[in-house]
Amino acid sequence: MKINAITYLAITTLILVTVAIFAAMDFPISWVFYLTALGEFLLIVSVYKILHDNYTTDKTFEDFYEDHPVGREE
Repeated sequence: MKINAITYLAITTLILVTVAIFAAMDFPISWVFYLTALGEFLLIVSVYKILHDNYTTDKTFEDFYEDHPVGREE
């Protein structure tokens, strides 16, 4: 099963939010440490996957944002 880049990012976010919750709830430091180490590793993996993702688009900077289109003057 191939996991896409956004899935890696969602898993990383979930783990790092869990670290913050565990730290606030005074869980054992070993749990917080290992989840932090796992989260940092997954962050590096997700950045690598996002940068090497085979995503192409025909949009340019002249197109501005898709949700706020700006008319072109030609």
